[in-house]
Amino acid sequence: MTTEYIIVHLFCLVDDRLGAQHKEPLAKLYPSEVVTIGILFALKGVSFRAFERWLRRDWNALFGGLPERTRLLRLLRQYEHLTDALLGDPSLLCVADTLPIELLFPIRQGRSRQPLGTKGRDKGRWSVGVKWACVVNTFGDVCAWSWDGLHTYDGHFLALLETLQDESVVLADLGFRVRDHASPNVKLCP
Repeated sequence: MTTEYIIVHLFCLVDDRLGAQHKEPLAKLYPSEVVTIGILFALKGVSFRAFERWLRRDWNALFGGLPERTRLLRLLRQYEHLTDALLGDPSLLCVADTLPIELLFPIRQGRSRQPLGTKGRDKGRWSVGVKWACVVNTFGDVCAWSWDGLHTYDGHFLALLETLQDESVVLADLGFRVRDHASPNVKLCP
């Protein structure tokens, strides 16, 4: 598989899922192209400047002319809400769990003016990061997700599971247990 084939295939999947979206008359890119660029940026895993140079140098022809770097970054923020349409549909049975994501070592904490993560214990050692909660359907698609600081208790994400109350039964581990709170669609499994 070539990179071009992967990008085109990803664009087709995004475009089919988003459906017909309104394009501004003066815009260079369609909303599905912007969402595809956002997914590529997340998959590439480098800084935005490096990603934008790679995209402009190698794949500018696929997108019919990219806007200037800061405009592209603003477009990614503007169309971020469309990524929720890419989530899977809940099935009758879903599974929920939380995953810690370590962002940096504790010794480097406090160097940023706007820190994203918080300090907490993960697998017996201290780290700084976030805790990601996700709900997965029977096909392995993520139906709903949320994140908070690493020190967050799993029961904090119970509201996320209750959003699927009318659609599915959610199986979760005992970490989601909260005193005096019984949700009819959440089944706790040891």
